[in-house]
Amino acid sequence: MTPPPMPVDTSILPDLKADLAAKPRELFINGEFVPAKSGETFDVIDPATGQVFAQAASGGAEDVDLAVQAARKCFDSGAWSAMPPAQRARIMMKLAELIEANASRIALTETLDNGMPLMMGYFGAVMAASETLRYNAGWCTKIGGETFTPSHPGEWHGFTQREPVGVVGGIVPWNFPFVMGVAKMAQALAAGCTIVLKPAEQTPLSTVILGELIAEAGFPEGTVNIVTGFGATAGAALVEHEQVDKISFTGSTVTGKQIVKACTGNLKRVTLELGGKSPVIIFDDANLAKAIPAAAMGIFGNAGQVCAAGSRLFVHEKVRDQVLEGVTAMAKGLKVGSGLDPASQMGPLVSDAQFARVTGYIESALSEGAKVHVGGEKASVEGSEGGYFIQPTVLTDTVAGMKAVEEEIFGPVLATMTFGDDDLETIAAAANNTQYGLNASVFTQDITRGLKMAKRIKSGMVNINGAGGGPDPAMPLGGFKQSGWGRENGRAGVEAFTEVKSVTVNLG
Repeated sequence: MTPPPMPVDTSILPDLKADLAAKPRELFINGEFVPAKSGETFDVIDPATGQVFAQAASGGAEDVDLAVQAARKCFDSGAWSAMPPAQRARIMMKLAELIEANASRIALTETLDNGMPLMMGYFGAVMAASETLRYNAGWCTKIGGETFTPSHPGEWHGFTQREPVGVVGGIVPWNFPFVMGVAKMAQALAAGCTIVLKPAEQTPLSTVILGELIAEAGFPEGTVNIVTGFGATAGAALVEHEQVDKISFTGSTVTGKQIVKACTGNLKRVTLELGGKSPVIIFDDANLAKAIPAAAMGIFGNAGQVCAAGSRLFVHEKVRDQVLEGVTAMAKGLKVGSGLDPASQMGPLVSDAQFARVTGYIESALSEGAKVHVGGEKASVEGSEGGYFIQPTVLTDTVAGMKAVEEEIFGPVLATMTFGDDDLETIAAAANNTQYGLNASVFTQDITRGLKMAKRIKSGMVNINGAGGGPDPAMPLGGFKQSGWGRENGRAGVEAFTEVKSVTVNLG
């Protein structure tokens, strides 16, 4: 079978690398690119080689303050917040067009920075980002309130209106840096907010390209600002800043809890999309031709560095061997290599720290009695000896209580467990036996059973007979329990960047 043509123009790669190596990427503040006030930069490492290939400005508290002041001035002046909604929508649509026009440069940068396969960088970063912008641009003209009839004596008219919350701090994770940065920005902009984006220090580069395109699209100065730097400095300063009205964060539950504490200063509004330990449940009547590849790529996609990854597999004992054989075959057959190699299906982990984390969980599982059915070792990739590659891994003999079953690994490691002809309550209880509640998948040809399971699973998202295919901008995304607060995407995602004001009028 002939593979589809590569949509990315890889001929620009040498020039792109030369440009990235020539000078550090700068901060984008008030419509201009500027170095950090300290003059400091930090190295950016290609996870496929372990080598430094670029540098970025190391923003600190002073830089964050300048960015916030620019966003505050833009918001308070009404340059963006009071702009006619249709005009805001047109500018956002223009940015979507510019992203697609620069698709190759963005996708290649994303792959160099994060390690993801180039096709994922194109479809999962560039195209998804442009569609997210278009979807949210549509909300600019559709945000409204409600009317009420108050029960006060006399004649009254009551209504609500939604107003933008103000200046937003958007903290972006390293696993899908471009599309997540765009998504946070797009929802805030649709509501009329201004924003300061802080990309992860591991993956700062594609968000800097976003700044270039924002300037070209015609956004008022200060509408969007981008500060690269470390979480402990730039991130902390953004969260603690008194002029920031809301924080939107995607990342670990541990960091999310720290952000909640830091936001108490001025009681910032907070949206948190945090960790997951998502169950995949395959019943004995499931269409295994669909369930097996969905279960495999639900954990091996993007090297398992996905918050909603299906990391716990529950399989009915009647089909356990067949499912395990199928998932194992896929794990063995996946081409692990540099994301720049068109044949690669799984790239490296993002950093040496992440590699140590994932291998540490595998070692922990073995010490607690689990077995490595396949994988579990550093993957050998010719020409990339310094890269952070690991084999797709399947664990068996795993039970509740093991660290590899309880905690988020954020790597391509699947813990497998078996169930019998149990009632749905028992199966759901096993699936719910986690501090997380972000995502779940159920495979069965009995739609009634699938819907009953969806009701019983404590999770913000449930997929029936599918792994989801990535978040849809129209579908709310978020978690139960310690997987987060609030929702992103859809109407709920845009309204999360608004405040509701009640107005009553005495008509007497």
